Amino acid sequence: MAVTDPSVAAVRPRRFSFSLSLALGVAVLIASLGWAISVGAIGVPLQTVWGVLAHKVLPGLIVPDWSAGREAIVWDIRFPRAILACLVGAGLAMVGASLQAVTRNPLADPHLLGISAGGAFGAILALLHTGLFIGLLTVPLYAFAGALASTLLVLAVSQFASATSADRLVLAGVAVSFIVMSAANVLIFLGDPRATHTVVFWMLGGLGLAQWSQLIYPFAVFVICGAYLWKNAVNLNAMTIGDETASTLGIPVARFRLSVFVIGALITGVMVAFSGIIGFVGLMIPHIVRLFIGGDYIRVLPLSALCGAIFLLWADILARTIMAPDEMPIGILTGLIGGVFFIWLLRRKSL
Repeated sequence: MAVTDPSVAAVRPRRFSFSLSLALGVAVLIASLGWAISVGAIGVPLQTVWGVLAHKVLPGLIVPDWSAGREAIVWDIRFPRAILACLVGAGLAMVGASLQAVTRNPLADPHLLGISAGGAFGAILALLHTGLFIGLLTVPLYAFAGALASTLLVLAVSQFASATSADRLVLAGVAVSFIVMSAANVLIFLGDPRATHTVVFWMLGGLGLAQWSQLIYPFAVFVICGAYLWKNAVNLNAMTIGDETASTLGIPVARFRLSVFVIGALITGVMVAFSGIIGFVGLMIPHIVRLFIGGDYIRVLPLSALCGAIFLLWADILARTIMAPDEMPIGILTGLIGGVFFIWLLRRKSL
């Protein structure tokens, strides 16, 4: 049953208008998208960037006055990379927000709960040992299976250790993450040494392998699973209050929580398959969003997706420019920022 009582929404008041925040976020996202495509080892003027995009979307609208090389840089290399950054950032932010609701744990995050590690394990297994026997779908499916198995393992460990509190659930997730990553390292050790360089991408995180032909998979998963989470936003509101409150409102608590974990594993697994392990996005973004627009998940989820996309776009910009012409793995950068944010969050919760 859908929850209609507004009292189940988080009590933190809104500080900014939702519609204004959404409009501002969309404007910032569009500007960030153009800038992300423009900067790099070979700079491309913003006018050329938007000209190429308009020419590709609406052929004949603009007479090309740029070289074929610049068009290839914009359309074939940087634009799919920027779109992938948006999808990964948006997906991980929505997963983090949803997990924080169903676990009532402000520290819940697909990275800390071991879901990302499970996705990386599945991707490495497919790349080094089973091969792409069903084509491009092999890595995303294996990554989803690994993420789901890791999620279920965290739940089993927390049940076995009676780790029912929020803090102990995170500890269970961290423990499972170490175990799964150790297993992934064994797969790397046993794999073909000539192919192990490919798994570095999943260990450190990066968006450099983005291709138009592969974007349909993270896009479809994000749209379908994101729509499911947003449709159940009022139920997520109820879960933040407690299981008893949610049950009295007609929500099948155990089944709903499991469905959110499965959806989170699917989103995380597919994103990890194409971007590698990018941590802390799901931890940081929902907290920042709730500071400005309150705790109602009808607003939190779309704005978390929007802010997650913007954040990862700018993280990718920094990763490509901070050590130019070399490129820093984006997972290193998000880990550094996320670690500082994690310490700040711990300090804030202790006050």
